[in-house]
Amino acid sequence: MKKLWFRSHPRPHPYAPDVTARYNPQVSPSDLLAQLNPNQAQAADHHTGPALVIAGAGSGKTRTLVYRIAHLIQHYDVHPGEILAVTFTNKAAAEMRERASHLVQGANQLWMSTFHSAGVRILRAYGEYIGLKRGFVIYDDDDQLDILKDLIGNVPGLGPDTNPRVLRSILDKAKSNLWTPGDLLRHPEPFISGIRKDAASEVYTRYEARKRAQNAIDFGDLITETVRLFKEVPGVLERVQDRALFIHVDEYQDTNKAQYELTRLLASRDRNLLVVGDPDQSIYRFRGADIQNILDFQKDYPDAKVYRLEHNYRSSARVLNLANKLIENNTERLEKVLRPVKDSGEPVLFHRANDHRGEGDFVAEQITLHHHRGIKFSDMAILYRTNAQSRVIEESLRRVNIPAKIVGGVGFYDRREIRDILSYARLSINPADDVALRRIIGRPRRGIGDTALAKLIEWANINKVPILVACHNAEQILERGANKAVEFANLMDAFSEAVEAYSPGAFLRYLIETSGYLDMLKAENNNEGQARIENLEELVNAAEEWAQDHEGTIADFLDDAALLSSVDDMRTKTENKDAPEDAVTLMTLHNAKGLEFPVVFIVGTEEGLLPSKNALIEPGGVEEERRLFYVGITRAMDRLYLTAAQNRMQYGKTNSTEDSRFLEELGQGFESVDQYGQVVEYTQKTWRDYRPTATRHMNTPTPTAVKGTSPLTSELAYRGGEKVKHPKFGDGQVLAVAGVGDKQEVTVHFASAGVKKLIVKFANLQKV
Repeated sequence: MKKLWFRSHPRPHPYAPDVTARYNPQVSPSDLLAQLNPNQAQAADHHTGPALVIAGAGSGKTRTLVYRIAHLIQHYDVHPGEILAVTFTNKAAAEMRERASHLVQGANQLWMSTFHSAGVRILRAYGEYIGLKRGFVIYDDDDQLDILKDLIGNVPGLGPDTNPRVLRSILDKAKSNLWTPGDLLRHPEPFISGIRKDAASEVYTRYEARKRAQNAIDFGDLITETVRLFKEVPGVLERVQDRALFIHVDEYQDTNKAQYELTRLLASRDRNLLVVGDPDQSIYRFRGADIQNILDFQKDYPDAKVYRLEHNYRSSARVLNLANKLIENNTERLEKVLRPVKDSGEPVLFHRANDHRGEGDFVAEQITLHHHRGIKFSDMAILYRTNAQSRVIEESLRRVNIPAKIVGGVGFYDRREIRDILSYARLSINPADDVALRRIIGRPRRGIGDTALAKLIEWANINKVPILVACHNAEQILERGANKAVEFANLMDAFSEAVEAYSPGAFLRYLIETSGYLDMLKAENNNEGQARIENLEELVNAAEEWAQDHEGTIADFLDDAALLSSVDDMRTKTENKDAPEDAVTLMTLHNAKGLEFPVVFIVGTEEGLLPSKNALIEPGGVEEERRLFYVGITRAMDRLYLTAAQNRMQYGKTNSTEDSRFLEELGQGFESVDQYGQVVEYTQKTWRDYRPTATRHMNTPTPTAVKGTSPLTSELAYRGGEKVKHPKFGDGQVLAVAGVGDKQEVTVHFASAGVKKLIVKFANLQKV
């Protein structure tokens, strides 16, 4: 086999490899590929030029990638110091290094890191070429917020109540898309996340100037500044390319525009780029991931070799059959079918409970049965679409003493927004609760800065009165801004008067809406803010449910909530070093990616939850939700349960639900069971009458079918999600459908014309 001859020019940069490093003689080159299945071996044997490895869930992609690296070293005589492998997490990079160390000597010479770690390394070595001084610091999220808070008062168009988190979200999005302040100014819309685009552009400009003056960069700069360095100083790019002759990118479907551009630049000379990924598992659009990066790889590299890893070593045949049936409904994907290595396994079970509490109790009962049969708690996981769903599940598990841990979050009553609103409630009941006041006086921002608060506290301490009394007397204490403190005190007085007039749930809803807290979260206009809103809605549900089971006031509910939070500290917080090792795992479907469990429960398979109500009105939203469900299904190794509730409490009111459209797509791939686990006939609770609304007041009931229309039937021309073409508006995608027959109406998002509502009979649409 012809070897690749490397350039003989010197390597003056700090990454010059140790030329003594070579392969591990204990593993012969011929034995390497023999340890892989035929598809894996083909991918691992790829030598030069671009390659795309479409790796299905559980197909051994990391193994294939590591063996490819070892094969390059042993068979093609590539030096370890000329290989780069990039992934998204430090854990994944460490796992690759560990595996490689068992196959080749000199594995420590391999460059295996995250995108951001690679950026740090390059900028530390060459940052001075673009004005970064040696010893520059990297600002974290809190450092960013501190700068933005200082800038808010000095930028025209921004009021003192502007949420700095909204500004940070805008900057993060800009950097992931390689936008400059000028690009923000040229944004097609006058407002970006509720901020005037000229104000957003000015903040961006001043923020960058402030960082430079302090010799600092932020997390997003680790990619964007490296891209700028490569473009402005080609000599540096060439030096780094000498160190990265063979490039590997894992989870390529999760790359954003900045990461895509960094990869493109690195591979532009030698084109020895191998990317591994699965479009069917692209679920991070809200973080800026662009599925088109992997879908268009063959357009970017027309000569790319394509390898498919389809043999799944994780899940039973029945689970994989379900996953394949589901994902084939997506249009934005690369053809691939998961093929089971394991036998058929146990049936997939579906249970529709009477309500959300019954759903939680069913899951707890099944976990108890499995544990009695010898399955460890830690081998079982409960997955849900939103963090807010964990509250009912936690309570069901707690009632039967099942230990649990939450991954990627904390116990429900320990979440920041929950503690904030409960602090409002505490201060309403007890105006002397200074701890509660100090927590919430700036949430949302009210124009009461740290200096003003310090003066109010000092006056309160001298006069031995609560801080709220000082707020009432702010005109005697503060030279400016006194009116803001008085307004806050008056607001708390109104809350105190309302305590006796409302039920616990209604009072909390009143606090959430009247305090400005809900408006603050809406203004964030991002996934995190929406998740916090959902958690607050679930807090209202919790208070209403408590009131149904107890006679008491909001004060009594706060006492019980404090006890529940204490239990959470002992049993559900993963940060707690004393948390039991053998515990059931609770997490969102997003956090489950990359993990696997013998027994998996996916709860809340209802329209409006999975797919989420927001996804139903976003272009491409339903397809991403389908991919998310697919990821959840493929976490199950042996047993998979799907659950839904006929009735679910939303915003303090119990409403009837509809089954997720995804259940219909699964066909007969599961068995329906009652609360005792006995097989019963499955009857579809049609999702077709579900009508999402883009924004709802927290106490607005869940929308029902459009008045005057009947349930949609087989005569329906559209069901949502179809790609269409209009003679005037061009290409688009159907977002929602209403009515039947001659009155059928579709809501379509057109790339060139935005969202339009059209009567199907007259629209002259063509399905693409």
